[in-house]
Amino acid sequence: MDKIIDEVEKSYLKKGIPELRPGDRVRVYSKLQEGDKERVQYFEGIIIRRKRGGARATITVRKISYGVGVERIFPIHSQTIEKIEILQRGRVRKARLYYLRDLTGKSARIKGRKLEGLEQIIKDEQPPQEKEETPQ
Repeated sequence: MDKIIDEVEKSYLKKGIPELRPGDRVRVYSKLQEGDKERVQYFEGIIIRRKRGGARATITVRKISYGVGVERIFPIHSQTIEKIEILQRGRVRKARLYYLRDLTGKSARIKGRKLEGLEQIIKDEQPPQEKEETPQ
């Protein structure tokens, strides 16, 4: 029975979703319907939980807005999700970061590396390519 469900769910999975882990700072772009118009709004925060489950997989994203903690649960493969950007990879040792709910200020930060700098580091580590000389 599970094999049949897995085969049906495969057709609903989105392609191009990055590897999401708890502790990552992400920006989730979701579509909103306002009257007859549709617009895209983003929600930026830290992933405190990832629930796997094929087409039913979700992430819980937490942010502090005007001193109040706000959490949203996003179905990863939903059609209302435009895209998900990873802004920073976090180094955490737990799969559920519920302890962040009790922390505020600097103690609520998660150590990590920004992705923008990683691309430059990778380029610097690669040996330079030798250019072929053309005979004159």
